[in-house]
Amino acid sequence: MTQWLRFERQGRTGFGTLSGEEITVHQGDMFAGHEATGESLPVAEVKLLTPTRPSKMVALWNNFFALAEKLKLSAPDDPLYFIKTSACFTATGTEIRRPDSYDGRVVFEGELGIVIGRECRSVDETEAEDHIFGYCCVNDVTAVDILNKDPTFAQWTRAKNFDGFGAFGPVIATGLDPAQLTIRTVLNGDLRQNYPVNDMICPPHRLVSLISRDMTLLPGDVIACGTSVGAGSMKEPSNLVEVTVEGVGTLSNRFVQ
Repeated sequence: MTQWLRFERQGRTGFGTLSGEEITVHQGDMFAGHEATGESLPVAEVKLLTPTRPSKMVALWNNFFALAEKLKLSAPDDPLYFIKTSACFTATGTEIRRPDSYDGRVVFEGELGIVIGRECRSVDETEAEDHIFGYCCVNDVTAVDILNKDPTFAQWTRAKNFDGFGAFGPVIATGLDPAQLTIRTVLNGDLRQNYPVNDMICPPHRLVSLISRDMTLLPGDVIACGTSVGAGSMKEPSNLVEVTVEGVGTLSNRFVQ
């Protein structure tokens, strides 16, 4: 397993692999040819960035059997998804602030993210693994009261795309078997979500295949696999949300009212 990250140091950005508390710096393209420079940096001396700069994040709804059962929803025939735009992306360690234009409920959703490594268009499920670079943690933050405020139009784009509402990181982990992973979300020290990837209605390789039939997925794009039971509102004036996937690490952000 390898953990890739992006960082900023003294006004310059770079990328590399993480080992303990040290970064081995690389040059080139994370997805299309790179080599170590011979330089290493302590993590404490850099600012972590989002581990990739996606053109888009494709995010799933109703993709876990446990949540579908709780909400009395049937399993969908096709993946149900929406798009999160680049302006909402934020890295681990950043502060997410309540939008000035919204005073309703804001919900955390801890999720697994799939990171695309090769351009992906109409691939079979058996080919999907060749197009997956690795996996990351995602917090798909939602202004939930906006979703169905207007009964004539479900506002997924507006509810999901305020600044900071697309937190992901802290690294991209390669060499993992997603079926063995578990997502845990802790809110202000309390465990709120603890669910297995293998409860997915549409698992990672199938997601990549089916979504690639609808749109071209580009290197660095992220598929947020959807959340399960336990997602909830952030009610305190200051809310620390930690999304952990074993082998990937912990995505940590503070939501401030």
